[in-house]
Amino acid sequence: MHHFFKRVVVTRVFCLVFLPLILSAKKNINGSAVNTCPDSAHYPKPDTGKKRVDRVTNREFNAIYQQNLRTSSAGQEFFDPHKTLLVADLSPNFVLINTPKLPFFFVADARVNIRLFASHGDPVKSPSYMPGGTLYFRTNNDYYNPGFLSLSYTHHSNGTEGPTLNPDGTVNIDSGKFTTNFYTLTYHTGKRTDRQDIIINRYDALGLELHSALFGLGYAHGLAGKYGFVRINGDWLYNIARASADPIDPDKKTFGNWQRIEFQFTYIADQVYDYSAADLKKRLNVTLNYYYQFPFMQNVSFLVGAGYRGQDPYNIFFRDSYPYVTIGFSSGLTFNMKSRQ
Repeated sequence: MHHFFKRVVVTRVFCLVFLPLILSAKKNINGSAVNTCPDSAHYPKPDTGKKRVDRVTNREFNAIYQQNLRTSSAGQEFFDPHKTLLVADLSPNFVLINTPKLPFFFVADARVNIRLFASHGDPVKSPSYMPGGTLYFRTNNDYYNPGFLSLSYTHHSNGTEGPTLNPDGTVNIDSGKFTTNFYTLTYHTGKRTDRQDIIINRYDALGLELHSALFGLGYAHGLAGKYGFVRINGDWLYNIARASADPIDPDKKTFGNWQRIEFQFTYIADQVYDYSAADLKKRLNVTLNYYYQFPFMQNVSFLVGAGYRGQDPYNIFFRDSYPYVTIGFSSGLTFNMKSRQ
């Protein structure tokens, strides 16, 4: 140890006293001075300033994007024209890009919508397969009042190869092929409110959905003039997280999912059959869902909801229009970000 400090002292004396004399005479081949004893300025500096602020902002927005991901649900629906025993909307989200180093977030979604019909053999007729991906990126830096965009691609089909239409021109709901591809651009805004033992997050979204059928691509041709290829989508989301004592350390508080209210609508804007623009019974879909997570549940919430379908989103059954009520459970709800200190 003594020899180590001795060498350090000798080195510093050399750099401070003798090196300037040597450098005055010593040049490299270009005529510039050779830096033989580099100082600390030539080593990487800590991640500070704007770079650090950007990473904190990206991290907080990534948590916001996760709150807006589609959830999975299962239960029962009532008043459908085709009675069911079970309905499920399974939407596993595979987050592929989620890092504070990047100002965007990307998720792949392998969504499958299933209805178990109450008919002979209890069949699951032609599920809706809806895989896709969504890219999120922010438009401001305020994660208490966030603004961000999402761009999505979705494929929607039922895996059936029969003719879409019957010989008489009606829709073939037994074995008809349903296929469409669409892109959705959505603008989101939000507001976070912190109260005593409560975190409230509200999000509003308005988007435009365009199907590739508009360009003659990627759709079952029997859908032309019958299925909506231009849609305006809206979403209002209200999340409430509540503080509770940490089960391991009672002196600490953790914030967990508690309640969620979500309202969604879709308006079909292009020409469908002979429906007028004001024919909301055929052009408008609305849904209102309420979620409640009991303390004994882990990432699962009780779900009750109601709505109206002007054009049924369940693939080849799109001609059906009806009100409905749903009761069940939902999973994957990420209401809040992280525990507040």
